[in-house]
Amino acid sequence: MSEETAIGAVDSPRTRLSLAADLSTLGLRPGMTVLVHSSLSSLGWTCGGAVAVVQALQDVLTSQGTLVMPAHSSLSDPATWENPPVPKAWWPVIRETMPAYDPLTTPTRALGQVAELFRTWPGVLRSQHPEDSFAAWGREAAIITSGHALEFGLGESSPLARIYDLDGWVLLLGVGYDNNTSFHLAQHRAPGLKTITQGAPILVDGRREWKSFATADYPVDGFIEIGDTLEQTGAVRVGKVGSATARFFCQRLAVDVAARWLTDRARAPRS
Repeated sequence: MSEETAIGAVDSPRTRLSLAADLSTLGLRPGMTVLVHSSLSSLGWTCGGAVAVVQALQDVLTSQGTLVMPAHSSLSDPATWENPPVPKAWWPVIRETMPAYDPLTTPTRALGQVAELFRTWPGVLRSQHPEDSFAAWGREAAIITSGHALEFGLGESSPLARIYDLDGWVLLLGVGYDNNTSFHLAQHRAPGLKTITQGAPILVDGRREWKSFATADYPVDGFIEIGDTLEQTGAVRVGKVGSATARFFCQRLAVDVAARWLTDRARAPRS
């Protein structure tokens, strides 16, 4: 579809004000803690692009709320790379020379324009995990981003668990349940999660070091089915933000539903 056709398909451009109105209609309120997964292109033509999206979210939540987004990076052990893999002979060179994780400069990977912009936004804090970091702005940003341990980056020491503790919310903005990182926290609360060894370069007292650490193989199989189960509770608010289909729900409920679903699947007899 050409840009002209795409623009002509909508009755008006999306703006900071119109997006904020849509978000409010969906249920976002001042003071909430909200973890956002987003697709900018799904919103339709937006005046200001990703900047307008971040501003609209901040306008609705206000500084008394907290806006959170994933800021995952590609810093990991080359031995685990699959898309694409690299020759085994390269692994030592990569481990020796890959730049250390820096929350200010390490870019996000495959999270879209909104998340990549947000990590650089004034006043945003970013957690210290080299692969599974999160960025946050607002009242609870320091609580959410602090103490993110190397081991099991989406588990109990992660920002996901802090959002759970704060009884926060999740907004899927034009993306599906397979993008919902909070279900990974549920994987830690159900049997069967596979432990693997990962590695990444980090700064220790200002010096670059390659660190190996235990983490999990975080599959997303079953996430669509878990999302369907969650929607059956009637607790998911579904609406339009711009042209995007958005889903808004309590993160604690989502994690609890997912943990039960994963536990039941693990205990089910295999045919």
